[in-house]
Amino acid sequence: MKKGEISNLLRQLGLLYSADRMRYHFEKYKNRKINKTFKLKNPEVKLPPDYLIYESFQLNYQKYYTESINTAKWLTNHFEKHIELKDKKILDWGCGPGRLIRHLPNIIGNGCEYYGTDYNEKSIDWCSKNLPDIHFNNNTLKAQLPYDDNFIDIIYGISIFTHLSEQLHYDWYNELYRILKPNGIMFLTTHGDNFKVKLTESELNTYNKDELVVRGKVKEGHRTYSTFQPKAFMEKLFSNVEILKHIETKPENGAWVPQDIWIIMKH
Repeated sequence: MKKGEISNLLRQLGLLYSADRMRYHFEKYKNRKINKTFKLKNPEVKLPPDYLIYESFQLNYQKYYTESINTAKWLTNHFEKHIELKDKKILDWGCGPGRLIRHLPNIIGNGCEYYGTDYNEKSIDWCSKNLPDIHFNNNTLKAQLPYDDNFIDIIYGISIFTHLSEQLHYDWYNELYRILKPNGIMFLTTHGDNFKVKLTESELNTYNKDELVVRGKVKEGHRTYSTFQPKAFMEKLFSNVEILKHIETKPENGAWVPQDIWIIMKH
């Protein structure tokens, strides 16, 4: 890469990170009153540092904690349709600051063991110190986890593939497949057809050819690194497992845009 190209890339990276920090401070200011109220009403709730919440979700304590209890119940309901939730090992792949995994022990129980892994060292450090009875691991972007073959019964990853390159789609899927037990399930979400309206003309042409769309130029894995997954691309990725469910939920009133849900089983 030439010197001028390097300078241009660094400038683009700087602008993207500056914009991200501006959004963070805007969210912090916008939610200052409701977040203060939440802390006053719930002094016993342990909350991660603000940027860790913002980076992985939304800087809104009510949504991070209380509303995520309902999300954890919703997730559990999906699991129950395909596997018995008793004495199972459950992994949150890309757990961030523990938004969902912290609630599962109370919701599921039944002798299950809980694991969380994430590439953000600060998130894992906070989780390890504040969320007891859950095993946390700090991974890197390299697809390598410290679990034995056929070790985990249930793996879920909410909006993780949506921030990985094409090569890491294959690398991480193979690693997750390795640690998943036979008859175990994975619950994964992607940017499907609902997100076509967000693509440029060039990106849409790529997507419509059933190819992965990568919007990079920032740190891979970060929220500002985005990928968009056509159905055929995911079906090819999951060619060695049974696809139990592919759920496409249409957005309502142009508000929140739902990601696709994929539930697959290893045989």
